[in-house]
Amino acid sequence: MTIATLASVPSTLRRTFRRKDSIPMWQDILWKIDGGVVRTIAWTEEGSTIASGYWGPGDVVGEPLCCINGYQIECLTSVEVSMIPGHQWQQVLEAIRTHAQKTEELLTIIHCKQVQERLLKFLVWLGDKFGRPVEQGRLLEVPITHQEIAEAIGISRVTVTRLLQRLENEGAIARPHRQSILLYESIGLPLV
Repeated sequence: MTIATLASVPSTLRRTFRRKDSIPMWQDILWKIDGGVVRTIAWTEEGSTIASGYWGPGDVVGEPLCCINGYQIECLTSVEVSMIPGHQWQQVLEAIRTHAQKTEELLTIIHCKQVQERLLKFLVWLGDKFGRPVEQGRLLEVPITHQEIAEAIGISRVTVTRLLQRLENEGAIARPHRQSILLYESIGLPLV
């Protein structure tokens, strides 16, 4: 969907959600993210959270893209979305294809045996989607907690905290602000 097309979306098909809100799930509706960041999550039988992706402007999310029971779209920031009914999905085919590719990339990352490599690849994945180029590398300013990182890559929050500290000590990353991570260009790690 082009910006010109988005401008023609009736305001009744546009919605705004606050941080921590859940975006409604309907069988025949996709949501195109116009602004903000969401994560898609599900739960294990034991009640643990599983993050299945992080999505931002230009991405599409919704029940039709998932076959997991209990799937939810959680807003990590204030989010603006446009409702895309089934008869208009042709307009967002590229975004649907990108969704599938990014999900497969994340699945590949989760299966890295070395947890430090898994964490670093996940940060690079986030940096690719949400990072901003700076002189030293890529600045990642996505509001994500250590717990949310742990849920995304299948390790404990304590391990995430310990590994982030180790990566910082090794000079692979810096944490200039509470909610930001700088991925140094010198790490040279391929995404997958």
